[in-house]
Amino acid sequence: MLIRVVILILLAASLGVAQPLAAPPVKSDLTPEMRGDIYMARKMYREAIDTFRTGPPRDPVLFNKTGIAYHQLMQLANARKSYEQALKIKPDYVEAMNNLGTVYYSQKSYRRAISWYDRALKIAPHESKSASIYMNLGTAQFARKRYEEATKAYRMAMSLDPDVFERHGNFGVMLEERTVQEKAKYHFYLAKLYAKDARNELALQYLRKAIEEGFKDKKKIEEEPEFAGLKDLPEFKQLLTLEPRVL
Repeated sequence: MLIRVVILILLAASLGVAQPLAAPPVKSDLTPEMRGDIYMARKMYREAIDTFRTGPPRDPVLFNKTGIAYHQLMQLANARKSYEQALKIKPDYVEAMNNLGTVYYSQKSYRRAISWYDRALKIAPHESKSASIYMNLGTAQFARKRYEEATKAYRMAMSLDPDVFERHGNFGVMLEERTVQEKAKYHFYLAKLYAKDARNELALQYLRKAIEEGFKDKKKIEEEPEFAGLKDLPEFKQLLTLEPRVL
C-alpha cells in the first residue's frame, strides 16, 4: 500500500499536478504593522495580535489595530481595553473613539455607543471618516428605535459619501457597524433614503429586501412620499405583490 502511495505521488509530480501548499510566511523584513495587516487580510487574527505586539510599545495605531483583531474574534473586553489604551496615548484618536463605540454597540449599550460616536464626530478631520461614523451613529439610534434621529444620521452619512452603505469587507483602522435586529425596517428606511435621492435601482433593491424579510405594511409603502417617483415602475408594482417571508 505504501509503495502504491509513493508511486501515485511521483506520478502526480511528473505530470505537474499541484500539491496543496501551506499559507506562505509573512516576510520578516516588513514592519510589525505591515506584517500584522497581512495577517488581518488573511483573517489570521491571533497571529495579527501577536505581530502588532512586537511593535513600538506606545504606538496608538498598533493598539487600535490590535483592538480590531480582538473585535473580529468577538473578544470585546480585550478589544475595549486596546481601544482605551490607544486613546490614553492619543486622546484625539478618532478611529479608536469610533471603534470603542462599536464595542458598546455590540454589547447593546447603545447610549454609550452614541456618546462615543458624537465625540468622534466633533473632531473627525475627513469627510470619509465622518461618513462612516454618521452611519454607525444612525445604526445605534435605530437600535434605540429613534428612527427620525437615525434617518438624519444616515442622511448625513450619504451626503458625505453616497456609497457608504454599499462598501463592505475592509476593516482598515475604523470599524463600521452593520448589524441590526430589525432588518426589514432597516432596509425599508434605506430604501426611502435612496428613493429620495432618485437612486431608484438601490431603492427597489432595499425595498425588496424589506418585504422579503417581513415588512408587511404595503399601504405604508404605497403612501410614503419618497416612493412617489417609483409608483409607475413595473418593478415597484411587482414588489407590492410579494408576500413577506415567514420568520
